[in-house]
Amino acid sequence: MSQATIDPPNTPGIAVPTTTAATAPVVAGGTAFAVLGALSLCHLLNDMMQSLLPALFPVLKSNYGLSFTEIGLLAFTFQLTASLLQPVYGWYTDRNPQPRSLSLGMGFTLVGLLLLAWAGHYWSLLTAAALVGVGSSIFHPGSSRIARAASGGQHGLAQSVFQVGGNAGSALGPLLAALVVLPLGQHSVAWFALAALVAMALLWWVGSWAIREMAAARKRPAAAPASSGLSRGRVLAAIAVLGVLVFSKYIYMASLTSYYTFYLIETFGLSVGEAQVYLFIFLGAVAVGTVLGGPVGDRIGRKPVIWISILGILPFTLVLPYANLFWTAVLTVIIGLILASAFSAILVYAQELVPGRVGMISGLFFGFAFGMGGLGAALLGILADWRGIGFVYHLCAFLPLLGLLTVLLPRTDGARG
Repeated sequence: MSQATIDPPNTPGIAVPTTTAATAPVVAGGTAFAVLGALSLCHLLNDMMQSLLPALFPVLKSNYGLSFTEIGLLAFTFQLTASLLQPVYGWYTDRNPQPRSLSLGMGFTLVGLLLLAWAGHYWSLLTAAALVGVGSSIFHPGSSRIARAASGGQHGLAQSVFQVGGNAGSALGPLLAALVVLPLGQHSVAWFALAALVAMALLWWVGSWAIREMAAARKRPAAAPASSGLSRGRVLAAIAVLGVLVFSKYIYMASLTSYYTFYLIETFGLSVGEAQVYLFIFLGAVAVGTVLGGPVGDRIGRKPVIWISILGILPFTLVLPYANLFWTAVLTVIIGLILASAFSAILVYAQELVPGRVGMISGLFFGFAFGMGGLGAALLGILADWRGIGFVYHLCAFLPLLGLLTVLLPRTDGARG
């Protein structure tokens, strides 16, 4: 197994130079691809399970007589629990690494899926969504931290390998919902709890690897102090700009992941199953874009990728509300490909701004992304009830303009531009 390093516990301070092996080049044995592959597969299983929830929205709306506002609240509950705990868990595990807690956290997802399958009323659905969100809040920052430790210095590549599993899982969720859940009914969701058991076993192995690496890291010479070279004020300002960019990305993504099927059904008269296939195509494009984003960022820098991935989709989002079914599919594929590359670049850029706080930064940005996705789903649901689903896409088309704020980001070693 290749050697990498796990961050040792650090002292607080967001912009204070910190001694950490994770910010130094990891060259002892190169990239630990077996670990990255296991994490990516677990990410696939995790996001496949959690994507069953939005994929089931049309079914749940029919079964329980829900309004778009109640659908939005269901999405918000999941996203809220999936976001609030992430930075706290990341901050804590930066100081007290708990690699095997990832396996235990997956148990929350397992229980949530079983409850979702047998929910008797709306409040049971909300509880199930919350439990799946808690599992996600434990999984993402801890796994992202281990992925960076296993990167061998190829941080963008490692994050892309890790995240593409999640995007692939998000794409599979709607397809499996169309092929399994729609024909067999809501109770069939319980079968997907088996995926949680598989993920728990893999994460236990990954946790064991991380524990061995922490022990090996203690025997190696301490790395030199690392710093972004920026003042605390500039770091905080850059983090704020990155937060706005994540806001623009995930509010727009919420318009597609939560309401794309409704838009296709209402605008083009598709069946629920046909609409799920189009959602799968879009999410597949997102997965491909994620694979490309990290390595491109390693090669040309994070800042150019952020420019292209946020502002670059503007012409396509502006045209989308006026397109026919064929061009709607084509445009959403293009949007997914370009927009998906943003998060890997934003996350690694933020990690470079705050060396030694990999878990906290990962938790903060994963959590904020989930939170914005949930808030966006809730607000867009209210807007759809008020003005119609078509109006949502006319309004969201202008969100990529916030990509102009990229000009305010400072240069880092990985920025190059």
